[in-house]
This record gives sequence, C-alpha cells and structure tokens, in this order.
Amino acid sequence: MSRTLPVPAKSLQEPENTAWLGCLIEAETPGEVCTLLETLLEAQPYCINAKAVMLNHVQDDAQPLTADELSLAQTALQAADGNPVTVDGRRYAVPLLAGQQVVLLLSLTVDSAIKSLLANVSPYLQLGVRQLHHTIKLAELHDSHSQLEHSENLQRALFSISELSGSKRDMPDMLCEIHHIVSGLMYAENFFIVRYYPERETLRFLYYADINDQDKPDTNRDMQLEDRRHTLTWYLLAQGKPLMGSNEQLLEQVNGPLVIAGPDSDDWLGVPMVRDGQVEGALVVQSYGTGLVYSRDDLALLEFVGNHILTALERKESKDELERRVRQRTEELDLVNRGLRAEVHERHRAERLQEALFQVAQLATADIDENTFYERVHLVVGRLLDAENFFIALLSDDRTKLEFPYYMDAGERHQLSRPIGRGLSEFVLRRGQPWSGTREDIKALGRSGEVVPHHIGEPSAFWLGVPLKVDEDVIGLVAVQSYDPNATYGSQEQELLSFVALQIANSIYRRRSAAALHLANLKLEHRVEERTRELRAEIVRREQMQQQLHHQVMHDPLTGLPNRGYLRDRLDHVLNRIQSDPGRRCALLYIDVDRFKVINDSLGHLAGDEFLKAVAIRLLTHVREPDMVARLSGDEFAILLENIEDTNTATIIADRVLQAVAVPLRISGKELEPSVSVGIACGDQSYLDADELIRDADMALYQAKELGRKRFAVFDEALAKGMVDVLAMESELRKALRQNEFEPHFQPICRLGDGKVVGYEALIRWNHPQRGLLRPSDFVKIAEDSGLIEAIDWRLFETSCRLLAQRSLTDRFITFNVSALHLRHADFDTRILKMLERTGLAPDRLITEVTEGALLDNPESVRSLLDRLRSAGVGAALDDFGTGYSSLSYLHSLPLRMLKIDRAFVQELDKPGSSNTTTVVAAILALAHALNIQVIAEGIETQAQLDALVSMGCEMGQGYLLGSPAPITHWVDNQKK
Repeated sequence: MSRTLPVPAKSLQEPENTAWLGCLIEAETPGEVCTLLETLLEAQPYCINAKAVMLNHVQDDAQPLTADELSLAQTALQAADGNPVTVDGRRYAVPLLAGQQVVLLLSLTVDSAIKSLLANVSPYLQLGVRQLHHTIKLAELHDSHSQLEHSENLQRALFSISELSGSKRDMPDMLCEIHHIVSGLMYAENFFIVRYYPERETLRFLYYADINDQDKPDTNRDMQLEDRRHTLTWYLLAQGKPLMGSNEQLLEQVNGPLVIAGPDSDDWLGVPMVRDGQVEGALVVQSYGTGLVYSRDDLALLEFVGNHILTALERKESKDELERRVRQRTEELDLVNRGLRAEVHERHRAERLQEALFQVAQLATADIDENTFYERVHLVVGRLLDAENFFIALLSDDRTKLEFPYYMDAGERHQLSRPIGRGLSEFVLRRGQPWSGTREDIKALGRSGEVVPHHIGEPSAFWLGVPLKVDEDVIGLVAVQSYDPNATYGSQEQELLSFVALQIANSIYRRRSAAALHLANLKLEHRVEERTRELRAEIVRREQMQQQLHHQVMHDPLTGLPNRGYLRDRLDHVLNRIQSDPGRRCALLYIDVDRFKVINDSLGHLAGDEFLKAVAIRLLTHVREPDMVARLSGDEFAILLENIEDTNTATIIADRVLQAVAVPLRISGKELEPSVSVGIACGDQSYLDADELIRDADMALYQAKELGRKRFAVFDEALAKGMVDVLAMESELRKALRQNEFEPHFQPICRLGDGKVVGYEALIRWNHPQRGLLRPSDFVKIAEDSGLIEAIDWRLFETSCRLLAQRSLTDRFITFNVSALHLRHADFDTRILKMLERTGLAPDRLITEVTEGALLDNPESVRSLLDRLRSAGVGAALDDFGTGYSSLSYLHSLPLRMLKIDRAFVQELDKPGSSNTTTVVAAILALAHALNIQVIAEGIETQAQLDALVSMGCEMGQGYLLGSPAPITHWVDNQKK
C-alpha cells in the first residue's frame, strides 16, 4: 500500500538530505521512489520540473506524457552510452534503468546546467535508482504472487466443477454448487445458466438466482428460442458473442432492438458456451445497486469457466441420461425376465401337455381296435387331470339313443345304452359347447329345467363335458367327473379335454369313413369296368374325329389343298433338314392369280370358286412327290420344291406353271385366259424358319407384279436391299418428323408485266443428316406408301404459313398443293383455319392448289369444302390445268380464284410449230378472264416462253427463269437489297 512521504525543501542541506534518505529507505513502491527522486531534483538550482517515468509500468496518479516527452524518453533509452539526451538544451531525458524502461525527464532554466545538477545529486540519485530497482523487483514479485494465487483459485474452481460432473449429486445441487464456485471468482450473487438445444431450437433455464427478479423462469421445462426474441439471452445464443455493460452499452452491442426481461441491472455480463463452433448455452451474471462494473478480465474469466461448466453439464446430462436408460433397461429386462420365467413355466407345462396330446394324436391314427383306443386315451388323460371317472357317449344313427362305448366310473367299466333324456350329457349335446360346473351348478340347471335330476344319477362334485364334432355336426361327447369336493376342472382341463374330443371325433370319423370307403370302392370297381369298356369305344371314335379334324385344319376346304399352316409346318421340317445337310436346297414358288377380283366381281363368287379349283388342278399337274401345292389365301397359292439342284430348276417349273395356267378356261359360259404372277425364293442354310422364306417369296411376287404381271421374279440380294432401304427410309421419315428435319422452300410467283414477286409456292425439302437436301421425288412415294405423307404435308402447311407471317413480306400470298387424301377429310377446312389462327397468317394470303385428279373421288364434297374456305377468305387454285378429264366443267362449278397452266403447254411455246399449243394457251387465258379467274403459267424456263406468255396477256408465272425454290431467308434478304 502506498504512503505519503515528507518532501525535503529546495536546496537541501545536510539535515534535509538525511530526512530524504530516511524517506527513501521507507519507500516500498516504485511510485514512492519516483516521487522522492522528482522531489530531490526539483530542489536543485536551475531545475524547473522533474518527472520520473516508468514506460513498462503503470504509475498510480501519474500525469500522462506528451508526445514530445514520450519521444524524448524513448530516444534516451535507445542511446547506448546512457548519457542525458536533449533536444533544445533545456529539456533532458536521463536513462535511469534501461532494463526496466525508467527515464528521468528534467526541465532546466539554464542551458548546459545538466552536468553540474547531476553531479550535485549523484550520490543520492544512485541510492534512489538502486532503491527503485529493488521496489520494482518487489512489485513484480507481488504481481507474480497475485497471479499465482488467482491461477490456484481458478484451478481449484475448475477442478471442483470437473468433480461435480462425476459426483452423485443431482442436477439442482450441482448447479447450486457451480453458482457457489463462480461466486468465489467474481461477484455473482445474481447468476443464471441457460442450456440451448440447436436441433430443436429450444432453451431451458437450468439454474436461476436473482435477488430482484420476482418473475423467475421455469427451470423444469423447455421453451422456444423464438419466444425470447430480442432479449439479451436470445442475442447471446443467436449471435454467439459475449455481451457486457449497462443497458445503453448493451444496445450498442446487439444488431437489433433490445427487449429487457426482468429488472434493470447496473451492469450485465453474459458469455455463450460454445462447443465446436456451435452455441450450446450461456452464463450470465449481473449486479444491482452495488456500483460494481464487470471488467474484461471478468469476461475472459467467465468465458474460460463457461467452457468447463459446459463440459460438466454435458457429462452430467450424459450420466443422468445413461442412468435413466440403465434404469429403464433394467426395468425392461426385469419385466422380460418375469415373462421368461412365466414362459418357461408355461413351456414346461405345455411340453407335458404336448407330449400327452401327441400320444392322443398317435392313438387316433394307430392300427388298433376302438376299445383299445378308448382305454389308452383314458390313460393319457389321467396323467394330466383327475379322470378316474371318464366316459365317451355317442348318438345312435337315428339319434334316439345315447350309447356309451367306454364308461369308467369308480374304477369299474360299464356298458351302457339308454334313450335320449334330459341329463347333463344331453345338455352338452343340445348346446354343442363344452360345459363344466359344480354340484350347485348342476342343481341350478335342474331348477331351471335344463336337466331332470333323476336322469343324472348321483350328482358329482364337479363335472366337465365336451361335445364330439365332425364338420360342426355333434355326434357325441366325452366327459370326466369327480366326487371329491376339493377337485376342480378349469380352463386348462377344458382345453385338454377339447383336444381329446377332437382326436376321438376324428378317429371315429376315419373309422366310419374307412368302412364307407371300402363299400364305395367295391361299387367303384364295378363302375370302372363298365366305364373302361365305354371309354375304349369313345377313344376309337375320337381318334377318327381327330384325324378328320386335323385334315380339315391343315387343308383348304375349297380345293382340298394344304393350307398356309400345313405349308409352314412342312417348310420348317425341310429347313431343319437343310441345317443338318447344308448341301441341300429348296424353293418356294409364291403364286398370285392375276385380276382374280375382276373375275369374281363379274361372274360371281361361285364362278370364282370354280376358277380357283381349275387353277389348283393345273398346278397339281406340275408337281412331283414329295413336292406340294398349297392354297395360302383367296387367290394365292404356293408350290414347295423340297429338293432342287439350283435356281434354274425353280425357274423352269415356274415357266411351266405360267404356260399351264395360261391355257383358256371356260367358266359359266365365258372363256377366260387366266394368268398368274410368280415369286421365287430359294431356301438354303441361311433361312432359319418358314416365315423368312415366305416373306422373301412374297417380295419376289411383288416385284413380278410391278414388272407387269404374267411373269416370275426371283428373290435376290438386290431385291432384298431395295426392300430394306424402303424400311430404313420409313424409319428415317418418322425420325425426321420428330426432329423437324423438313423445311419449306419457296418458289416465287411473279407478275409477268413488271417481274415483281407477288407470291410463292411452298415446296417440301428434307434436310437429311447424311444425304443432304432431298427433293420430294426422293421420298414422297415411300411416304405415301407408309402413310406418313399427310403428317409431312401438314408440317409443310404450318411451317410455311408461320415463316411468311413472321417476315415482312406482307403483300405476297402463298400456295401449296393439297392431295386427294386431305380432301377426303370433312374437317379439312376447319384444320386449315385453325392453322392460320395459330400461325398468324391472314386467310386471304393463302391459296390451296388442287388437281383435277383429286376432284374425281367426290366432286360435290370438294366443292362444299372449297366454298367454306372461300367464305373464310382462303382461295383455291386448279393445278395442272389442261391435263385432266373435265377441266371446263370444273372451271364453271368450282369456287376458283386461280388456275395454273400445266408446264407441258408452256414448254411447247418456244418450239417450232407450236401454233396449236399457242392456240390452247390463248383459249385457256380467254376462258379464265371471262370467268374472272387469275392465271399462273408454270415451268417458265426460257425468255421466249416468257415473251410468248406476256404477248398473250398471261398475268403471272413461275419457273426457273423467274426464280428457283429457296429458303424464306433468301427472299427476305433479296427484298432488303
């Protein structure tokens, strides 16, 4: 503790120096020594002010240094010689203890007086410096001792906290002791612990001690973190950072509004308890009216202690949870153990019971007589219950008597049989359920009229009876009775006797069934003999019918020839032999009668049948064994040549067939000259089944028809490749539709007078990924045969209309060709108008082109359809005009907006001697003008053709001379130029 020392006056004399030395000797702190040094120097002449500065130590009541003083002091300490340092000759810094950073700052009135001043006080100054060195060391020892004492206190506190987690104290006692420990480290009269559970976002005040708070939280239940939103506890847990200070200071430390829960405190300190970066709880201390302010040391201490408290809490919680689980598991195991003991006891009883029941079941199937069976059953039952008095009663077949095949009473065997009465046995038989009772119960039944007392005999002390049932039909009963008042029959005895009753009933049923079965077997043997004779006769009849049916199934009923099924079986057999003998060959001639439909429709079906019979006979004349002729369908036949040397053999026979069939034939008074087309496929080891050979022969037949009929064609690799290519093209066409590989190209339609483009004809193109740009001639035929042409056309219609509507070509129309397939659909006009609505193209900008051939199917329907389109604004054009059958009638009757002169006429205009063509074109133009129909000339390829058309007054035209088909972008770019 510092003390105030007497200060010597200036110009110390000897007595005064002695007093100063006395004060120096009594000085205990560095500050006191520094004050004495300052007093000593300020008493010297020329010294205005003296200040002893310890840069490494905090001096109580020391005046703060100015920047100049600090710089001067640091400069003196850095000097290696230890001499005074000055900046202006009047202010000096004298290093006293360089190791302890002690400097003496002096202000003098006379320049260069420092040496004389220091010389005057040198002995005293040396003593003072030595005393200062001792007091500094002593102060450092005091500080070290205090820190060590603090560390020991903290270590004891942490050790106590660690011991608490392993102690047997319950949680409230442990928390109270933690409060006591924390109070030994700092002021913690008001202290609480919060536990936070992040996975549930709940918290619990585990411990709460507050001298002023009357509304303390419940420490026995969890609460939602959100319920404490914006309170200091919420910020501690949410932000995970310590908070310290008054309410105003705390408000500055949080990032939102502050809700004060509880009474206002003078100072508040809270730290989060964190584990692996996750907030697990918080510690809080606060003071009321004490004037105490928590320091940073307190904050650091509480944080440090908080981590150990969290560890103690986790250990205690884990220990409590483990103890709870152990108790729970112990209780569960005890319950299971009790159940196991009961189960073991029950199992032992069940084993004995099972053994007895097994013996009864064996007896029921044993090859013993009925009397022995009853006796042994009685012995088994007697081992498990009191069965000294035991009997079995059965109803007679007419159900008027009760017979006792086994009756043991009081150790004596009896043979009984009596009419049905009102005894206990009859009572069980009536109810069809087991019944047991005491003598009093039996008397009660008598009083109620269920039994008649004199039908019972001597009443027993306890009686148990179980009915014998076969398929729910009661056939008798088994019963035990006891005359001992202490004997009872419970549910276990009833269960046992019920099982015995079941085995007895089954045994009786089997014995009765065996007797009935023996009788039935005798009758059955007799019936089997009779039925066997009948079946033998029936089998003979069925075999005959089966052979007849097989012949009908495998042969054609009209011609008697084998049918397609027979041919396939025979062909499979031949191909199997070829697989085992690769040198063999066979041939299949697929024959189709030419124009049979005309014969059938003209002469009738009966004549057609006669015609087919005649053809079949002629085919049979050219077939040798083992070859065969088959009829496959209406007018299709086949000849199978099972063994040929080469293809020439098959072609020779095919040629003979053609000549034989071609001989004139008279049917129904008409002389006919039949003909056939033949497809030949030669079978070798490459064919695995009949369908492959039939398919290839059919392909060859198709080729023969394509070449003009009345001939044969042989299937070869080229034909196979062509058919495969068609299939591949069909597949690629479907893929092209899915992947939008089709696009329209637009050929311009120009006004011939000035050459201006007024419209376009949309033509389909296929951007094939491997073959490049394909024209319609490359794929339209296959598209028509495969049924894809309509889908491709609609893709062209919609895409071309959309492209024209999206471009700036607003003054131009578009035309596209409409086939007869589309005109057969009654809703074609509706689909066209919906398409225009989707694409945004005005109806008056669309012209649908129809050919004269497309009008032949149903002219009236087409006319109505075109009328509806014209009413909506869509025009119609007659394409290829002049090449059909009735062009003039179409011009008068159809609602046409344009007609297109076929290119066949236009291409003749520039040739010598084309006057007839010129006359026809001029007539077409005159007729169209008279009917107010615009004319477009197709196929203009030379200037001479163009000049001729202009001279005749043709309005519009199209052709390679005026422009080739190109994508829409080509024409848009040209328009911009």
